[in-house]
Amino acid sequence: MSEPAVLDLPDTLRLLRDGELSVEGRLYDASNATLFCTVTLDGVSAACVHKPIAGERPLWDFPDGTLAFREVAAYAVSEALGWDIVPPTVLRDGPFGTGMCQLWIDIDESVDLAALARSDHPQLRRMAVFDAVVNNADRKGGHLLPTVDGHVYGVDHGVCFSTDDKLRTLLWRWRGKRLTDEAIDVLSGFRAQLEGDLGAELRGLLAPEEVAMTIRRVDRLLSTRRHPLPSDEWPPVPWPPF
Repeated sequence: MSEPAVLDLPDTLRLLRDGELSVEGRLYDASNATLFCTVTLDGVSAACVHKPIAGERPLWDFPDGTLAFREVAAYAVSEALGWDIVPPTVLRDGPFGTGMCQLWIDIDESVDLAALARSDHPQLRRMAVFDAVVNNADRKGGHLLPTVDGHVYGVDHGVCFSTDDKLRTLLWRWRGKRLTDEAIDVLSGFRAQLEGDLGAELRGLLAPEEVAMTIRRVDRLLSTRRHPLPSDEWPPVPWPPF
C-alpha cells in the first residue's frame, strides 16, 4: 500500500494517531517487535509501521521502555529542521499497548543502498547533520529509504539522544568539513525553537538531561561550523553496517 499522497501533513498525523490499526504482519529482520499495519480513518487507509513498547528489547545503554519516545522525538527534530528526514511518526495506543506509529514509505528498489550511502546526495548530508543533533547510535545503510522522486528518508531512531557521545553512522563522508550555509541557517533557527515549544515537546518525550545535551550538541555544531569527527571512544560505524 502506498503513502496517501492526497493527505496533507496534519491529516496524515491524524490518520496515524486516531485511525484503526490492523496488523498485517511482522518485520522479522528488526531487532525489536516491528509490525506492518494498515491504519484506517474516515474511509482513508495507509500502510504504517507500529513498534509497541512492550516489544522493545532491553538495552544496556538506554533505559527500558523509552525507544518509542525517542522515535517520536526524532520526528519532532526532523520537522523542526524542515528537512523531511523522518516519516510522519506519532505515539499512540495499539493492539499491544502504547508504541510508535510511523507512515510506511515505499522505496525505489532499483537504488543500490551501498552506493547511495557512499554518495554525496544532498539529503544524506542533511541527514548527517540531523544524526549529529540527535546523536544517532545506529545509522545503518538499511535505515535509508530512497523514493522514486529522489528523496531519501531515514528511519529507526530508537537509539538516539543518549547523553554520551554515541554517534555511529555510515555517513562520515563529510567528517570535519565545514557545514553548508543552509545547515548553519537551519541550525540557528532550530536552536531558537529549542527555547520554546519544541524544547517543551522534547522534554515530554526525553529525560531533561537528554534535552540539555541535545542543546549542547547544536551549540557545538554552530560554534565549530563543521561536521563532527568520529569519536576515539566509540566505534564510529554500526555493525552490521547494512
